Amino acid sequence: MAIFKPFQGYRPPAEIVKELASRPYDVLNSEEARAEAGDNPYCFLRVVKPEIELSKGTNLYSQEVYDKAKANFQVFIEKGYLVQDKKRHFYVYAQRWGEKTQYGIVGCAGVEDYLNNNIKKHELTRPDKEEDRMKHVRELNANAEPVFFSYPSNQQIDAIVSGLVKDAPVYDFVADDGFGHQFWVIDDDAVITRLEQLFSEVPAFYVADGHHRTAAAALVGNEKKEKNPGHTGDEEYNLFMAVVFPDNQLTIIDYNRVVKDLNGLSKTEFLNLLDKHFVVKEEGSIAYKPDRLHTFGMYLEGTWYSLEARSGTFDDSDPIGVLDVTILSNLVLDEILGIKNMRTDKRIDFVGGIRGLVELERRVNSGEMAVAFSMYPVSMQQLIDIADTGNIMPPKTTWFEPKLRSGLVVHTLD
Repeated sequence: MAIFKPFQGYRPPAEIVKELASRPYDVLNSEEARAEAGDNPYCFLRVVKPEIELSKGTNLYSQEVYDKAKANFQVFIEKGYLVQDKKRHFYVYAQRWGEKTQYGIVGCAGVEDYLNNNIKKHELTRPDKEEDRMKHVRELNANAEPVFFSYPSNQQIDAIVSGLVKDAPVYDFVADDGFGHQFWVIDDDAVITRLEQLFSEVPAFYVADGHHRTAAAALVGNEKKEKNPGHTGDEEYNLFMAVVFPDNQLTIIDYNRVVKDLNGLSKTEFLNLLDKHFVVKEEGSIAYKPDRLHTFGMYLEGTWYSLEARSGTFDDSDPIGVLDVTILSNLVLDEILGIKNMRTDKRIDFVGGIRGLVELERRVNSGEMAVAFSMYPVSMQQLIDIADTGNIMPPKTTWFEPKLRSGLVVHTLD
């Protein structure tokens, strides 16, 4: 069982929330972030990507960057861009697009739960990216951005949330990317206590998005514990901020692949080698989006193909073997194209499905890439099965959308 606690957050006044709330630090490069922040003094990218206020070319991992994050965070507090709540709260955070809305609860997960695997992972983390976010947490002494967790849906929690969101939200805006965001402050102590109790019965949390931020927050909390001879377990650093969504409300979208070359093969040779493991069918100029497991789209020299994995090339009883990313990685990227390590090989890149299949076509048509593959998305159940069995997904398997807006609430560690 994992703990989930209310906290005394720092939040922006409602009149500036749309201008302040930003996309997460890891979905924009420095130039994109600089352009997005523009001359908006409230933009939270000034805290989570502070290099935008330093000279171009500044080393992103230099101490100067983390010092700037700390200074800007203090400015946001001093100028009243972020104001601390008077008491501990849970918060409801809704994201909406089209006809869909998903409702998460913002609170604090436990450092010990991460270390004890009550918070379950499905991806490996890179030490350099962990250390970057750890430095950010250390300098701010705060979790500036929440991590994105899921949990097995609970009817009693759902019922409480359904009642809470009948009231008017404290924040309600549509961001420039078209996604809507609503936010409620849970103020009733009895409701807060009941939610805390219900979450104590949830068997586990699952990291959906933000593995590096999760690791960094937990490791900094553990550092503080080890440095405190009077540690009691009640300190704020034992907690880190998360938004938790019931698993039945989340949708994972496709995470597609583009490759620079055919590993010295001609088009004909490549198609012939694919035929060993796949039923290959030419689909023409209309983008092919897979509609079921074990099927793939492929864009090559202006033509779309469908690839259907032949029987015996996958193992539906194995939580890793069943994944389409495993099939493609083993039988195409490795065996035919010679890409042995997707984390380090510069010949491959990954394109989130939010960009659409037109982005795959663009990158191949431009000559930058030789071939693109469109994927059928992983399911939440597959993610949970992998995390429960202690397995790790191949790189770049899941893409969650919308991303959590940063700056709606901040958790400090003291």
